[in-house]
Amino acid sequence: MNIRLGSGSIPEVVGAHFGCTVYLLTFTLGHMYQSLMHTLAKRFIVSFLLLSGWLSLGQAAERPNILFAIADDWSFGHAGAYDCDWVRTPAFDRVAGEGILFHRAYTPNAKCAPSRAIILTGRNSWQLDQAGNHMTFFPAKFGSWMELLKANGYSTGYTGKGWGPGFANDASRKPRKVTGQAWQKQKAKPPARAISNNDYAGNFAEFLVGANSVEGRPWAFWYGASEPHRGYESGVGRRMGKKLSDIDRVPKYWPDNEVIRNDMLDYSIEVEHFDNHLGKILAALEAAGQLDNTLIVATSDHGMPFPRVKGQAYEASNHIPLAIRWPGGINGSGRVVADYVSFADIAPTFLEAAGVAKLAPIMQPLSGRSLFDIFRSPKSGQVTASRDHVLIGKERHDIGRPNNWGYPIRGIVKDNQLYLHNFKTDRWPGGNPETGYLNCDGSPTKSLILTQRREGLYHFWNLNFGKRPEEELFELNSDADCVKNLAKSKPHSELKAALKEQLFAELREQGDPRMFGKGDVFDNYPYSGKLTDNFYRRYMGGEKVRAGWVRLTDFEKEKLD
Repeated sequence: MNIRLGSGSIPEVVGAHFGCTVYLLTFTLGHMYQSLMHTLAKRFIVSFLLLSGWLSLGQAAERPNILFAIADDWSFGHAGAYDCDWVRTPAFDRVAGEGILFHRAYTPNAKCAPSRAIILTGRNSWQLDQAGNHMTFFPAKFGSWMELLKANGYSTGYTGKGWGPGFANDASRKPRKVTGQAWQKQKAKPPARAISNNDYAGNFAEFLVGANSVEGRPWAFWYGASEPHRGYESGVGRRMGKKLSDIDRVPKYWPDNEVIRNDMLDYSIEVEHFDNHLGKILAALEAAGQLDNTLIVATSDHGMPFPRVKGQAYEASNHIPLAIRWPGGINGSGRVVADYVSFADIAPTFLEAAGVAKLAPIMQPLSGRSLFDIFRSPKSGQVTASRDHVLIGKERHDIGRPNNWGYPIRGIVKDNQLYLHNFKTDRWPGGNPETGYLNCDGSPTKSLILTQRREGLYHFWNLNFGKRPEEELFELNSDADCVKNLAKSKPHSELKAALKEQLFAELREQGDPRMFGKGDVFDNYPYSGKLTDNFYRRYMGGEKVRAGWVRLTDFEKEKLD
């Protein structure tokens, strides 16, 4: 007997005592399916056959639609699903509750452009040439999963922020559609002055009408909110009814006072705006009858736009929220998974879901691993034993150091331990003080910490902007804020050596130029922002060059080294 469900095929079932049951089930539900009771019939058959072991999760679903929802600068833990009360995220919580909530998801690089390049290519940032930098040129040889899905019959589109900042052109210098066709026309009045007027959900709805015009053709859509990227309307959190006391804790690397808490509340409003549009998109899918055959990923590119988080490599920098919903492809719901997963795993997951095996000539070989091993299992907790670590790192982000230098770091997170190797300890990790600490967005939190140093209070400034030793080691269970460096602790010497050895070995296998004495290549790649290129030389030479993401008061009046 051969049972067919849509376009999927189920191998012959052996055994007469099973045959009758399967025959009757297939006849009855097949009739319902053909009589347009599509969703109930299909899901009932799939559930039965999954439980029977006759059908893999990969076979169970037709080629799904794909919705990738990504916030801009939203930290891990700041969602109701993670037991956070001061940031309300009902849509994200729904995705998690009806699918999988990940507790150990990481971006290998905590800055917008390189993080998004990792997502799109399935490769770590040190494997992406200049696309491993921020404000750069995306090499044409590194195709994206969105481009490959387009070539394999998917309708593709995006709204809001796709990949960037930088330029992604093909070999003939024409702009590529690395996240699909832009849908940006629909506008809506934002709830706060600094929030985008992009009607993300409205633009998705418009895309969906066009995508549905070709029956049977799947689609992939990138919903990229600009929130909670800086800036914020000052005081909007309290204006909308939040209280400073709502925040359960302030990280140990910031002062705990009204300025910081107010800044955090303002940030929360922007996170909730992203979630509000995600909820509207889910409702649109439900109304269109496409919710359950859509693989939905909700996440953020990296941590919040505050000092010591965005653009750095500590736990709060790279640790990201992640929830995935796909009833047709995930075994169970309400699962909470503790495996370490990386943004490099997104591309192979989408390609496997879409049944796309051939990468060339569009994409390069992948470094990530498909999440299908986690999807297939009904387990929560640790699902796959080998998913016990992730690699992280960075090169050049925002400029502001002499010669357009970056701040190279490599690290490994394993068994709740974080090891970091800082390669250029003579450089300032957040950018040079005399040029405004340009790798840290301007904010009330940043201004307060800089003011404290000028008044003789160095503790928080050292934690956020001071120079660092070559090695850092943190126990994340007891020190998630990474304020107690154990790298020189004798009881931790063997652990540190083992983590470093594993980190460097894997980086060598991946061809990281830093491992072969060629790391300066990242500093020498061209910078795509002409207005701020060679910022340090021009500013120190007296030119009135501006960097709009920081405040004028961020610039120190003299060098600090």
